[in-house]
Amino acid sequence: MYNKNTKQDPIVAAVTAALGAGVATSFAVAQGQSPWLALGITIFAAALALILDHLGVV
Repeated sequence: MYNKNTKQDPIVAAVTAALGAGVATSFAVAQGQSPWLALGITIFAAALALILDHLGVV
């Protein structure tokens, strides 16, 4: 059964979020989005994942 009480390493949470957001933003850059905006989205997603992981929301 899933144990929600276990905490992830913050580095793992950040890398996982950055990779997930990076895939989506890479597609957006290929469609013509600004690379700087894509980088900002990726960094924001990683930071939000760290915050939510620290609070125990996810």
